[in-house]
Amino acid sequence: MDMNSSWGIDHILDLDLLPCVADITNMLVTVHAFTWLQTLLVMTLLALISYCIFLPMNYVRDLSDVGYDHLLEDSGLGLARRKGRNKSELVREVRRLRKVGKLPPVYPNGWFSLLDSTDLAPGNVKHVAALGENFAVFRTLAGVVHILDAYCPHLGANMAVGGAVRGDCLECPFHLWRFKGEDGMCSAIPYSDKVPDFARVKKWPSCEENNIIFVWYHAEEEKPSWRLTSIPQIQTGQWRYGGRNEFIVNSHIQDIPENAADVAHLNGVHSPSLLAGSDLRYTRRLLYSFARHIWSAKWQPNPDVRHQSTMHMHHEFRLFNKIPIIVLDGHIKQIGPAYVELYLSTSFGTLTLLQTVTPVEPLLQRVVHRIYCHPFLSLFARFILYGESIMIERDIMIWNHKTYIEKPLLVKEDQSIRRHRHWFSQFYSENSPQFSFQQENTDW
Repeated sequence: MDMNSSWGIDHILDLDLLPCVADITNMLVTVHAFTWLQTLLVMTLLALISYCIFLPMNYVRDLSDVGYDHLLEDSGLGLARRKGRNKSELVREVRRLRKVGKLPPVYPNGWFSLLDSTDLAPGNVKHVAALGENFAVFRTLAGVVHILDAYCPHLGANMAVGGAVRGDCLECPFHLWRFKGEDGMCSAIPYSDKVPDFARVKKWPSCEENNIIFVWYHAEEEKPSWRLTSIPQIQTGQWRYGGRNEFIVNSHIQDIPENAADVAHLNGVHSPSLLAGSDLRYTRRLLYSFARHIWSAKWQPNPDVRHQSTMHMHHEFRLFNKIPIIVLDGHIKQIGPAYVELYLSTSFGTLTLLQTVTPVEPLLQRVVHRIYCHPFLSLFARFILYGESIMIERDIMIWNHKTYIEKPLLVKEDQSIRRHRHWFSQFYSENSPQFSFQQENTDW
């Protein structure tokens, strides 16, 4: 009986403990789950911070991505459906019907970006079409960049497609002829005892500065009359690369640098808040009027260096048109027709944007901005680059649809535009190519 009583008491105690054990187990499971969730959130946050700080931004937009959304809205959508056309086809039609005006020559003389340095590893070759030419851009194993005409003078093979880098030469994939990078001379023909003295391919002057590969283009085939220089902080690594944006723009190349001299457009196009986006149809909505960008600027040619011009800019981002939140002072240096260095001074430090414009076709420009800054400004630089991307998309919406007016109607405050056109004309020469309409020019 005592044994049964003792067993009964122990059994009752065990039964009483079961809910407690279950509660403790559930609590431990909950704590474990909560800890796991915390870990996941922390890891996600760290990954996001690492992405924003350490991984460069790459904001890329194709031709039809900017300034053509109206084609697919309202009646535009109905038109697209009736004709069975997609957005790219509608953009092509808009380009074909646009009145381009009496244009200046389409390819000015100067240095033009073909590739970022990181796009061309040692021992690699790439084909780049620009400026009405086809280039074979290759880097030797020693790291030296050379640019030759892409087409082999033997039977016309594209040496950048299937060709190989052999020492300081580029080997054609068709018959294995080799051409020296330094002068374009043919150095070897595997099935011939003798290489003709006249066997050569055109060698293009090139340079590599600030992590960009440039080619020198001149309609008269003159040698470079001025050189690009490196920015010490970029060359030494003191400033870190923070990312880039890239756009394809439907315009004449001169329209893009002319924006610097057109200071009145700053408060016309770029005054509405970034929150309003880049579509000019919606940027002035009342919803976004509490925040504005206020600009002042002055453009002038450099009196000491003929191929350069400068622009000094002051910018404030204000709330309710009174409270400045972000203040920027910019010193902008245009070097030649297609390269710009933008130095932005802020209360946090200096950021540098490098802009290049490369004519892919007479009325198609590849516009790229790259940002550099001190490492502790990486997150701020990402914000600046994104803001700059929105702002230039507003410009692109204008460029994509405007006509070029040879003799514009200007008021006194617009005289810097006239001065800019006179300054820019130095980059044209007697044989600079003129625009002639071709159907393929609208097939991007």
